[in-house]
Amino acid sequence: MPGPHLPPPHAPFTVDALLARWPSAVEKVELVSGVLLFTGDFDERDVIVAERTYPGRRGLLNADGGIEIHPAGPGQPRSILDAGA
Repeated sequence: MPGPHLPPPHAPFTVDALLARWPSAVEKVELVSGVLLFTGDFDERDVIVAERTYPGRRGLLNADGGIEIHPAGPGQPRSILDAGA
């Protein structure tokens, strides 16, 4: 897993957590065909936090380590990076 865990709620943030965890480590955000695409080096912990930020939507960790936030719907979302494949 890239990056450290978030510090406990009573502890201050560390520089490592600031630079590694979503949303503070987002390098860029784009809107692609109605899907939010957050560029960075994330893991499943960050997807869980992103889904809490956008209730009802579905988060996906793509092959590049970015987070995609898809509209609600059945099944697992398909990465927009795979859409052309």
